[in-house]
Order: sequence, then C-alpha cells, then structure tokens
Amino acid sequence: MQAEQVVREVEQHCRQRGLRLTPTRRRVLELVLAADGPVKAYDLLDQLKTEQPGAAPPTIYRALDFLLENDFIHRLETLNAFVSCFHPHESHQGQFLICESCQSVTEIHDDGLTKRLLEAAGKHDFKPGRQVLELYGLCSDCKADTRQ
Repeated sequence: MQAEQVVREVEQHCRQRGLRLTPTRRRVLELVLAADGPVKAYDLLDQLKTEQPGAAPPTIYRALDFLLENDFIHRLETLNAFVSCFHPHESHQGQFLICESCQSVTEIHDDGLTKRLLEAAGKHDFKPGRQVLELYGLCSDCKADTRQ
C-alpha cells in the first residue's frame, strides 16, 4: 500500500473516531512512512526541525504516542525505533521479521499465533496489554548474498 493511501486511511479513521490528526502528527506519520526502515525518534526530530525549527523532543514523543496509541505505527522494542503500519484500518498485534544484515523489517500477521500466545498467557492468569514479537535473522536477499 502506498504511503498516501495510508495517510488517507488514517485521516478517515481519525474523522470516524473523533481523533485529532494535527499537522505535526500527520507530518511525523509521513516521515515514518517515508523511512527506508526503522527510524528513531531523534532522527525524526532532526527531519522535523528542518521544517519546524522550534520542534523539541516532546513534540516528537507526543506525536509518536498518538500514532502508537491508535495503531497507526509500530514500535520495535529491541531497536527502540518506529516503523510504518500499512494496515491502519485493522486492529492487530505486531509480528516482525528483522534482518540483522540490512535492517529491513517485514510485518507479518498470524492470527493463529496471536491466539495461541493469548491462550498461553491466560493459562498463567496473565492478561497481556500488547504484544510485539520480533524475530531476527536474514531476509531472503541477504541470505542469498551469504551463499555466493
């Protein structure tokens, strides 16, 4: 899905739910969507400062919090970085394949896996609030490069 389509879906979602997509929130979303891979908050801040010289860390963190709370982006816990969500209209748990060589990130959806994790947590009387599953290894391109 193209970034412009994601932004349109986010705007529509915000209108339907009475959420306020401020120009800064929208711009941070666009910057995350435009990133080649995971992007850190301070890298986003540096980019935003070129357009909004007065932007400060709280500006970025408030925008990121809004985008995360509404499942418009994902946070990769181990990298402390953010990636686009190309399914903003669907509520889902994040499952990610992260290449240790090129840092590419692929989001996958396995509802069966999510269900099994929730069932396992329930057996331990644990109520999860959110789930981010990150698998590290080599993407197909990097794996092919190691064979040559």
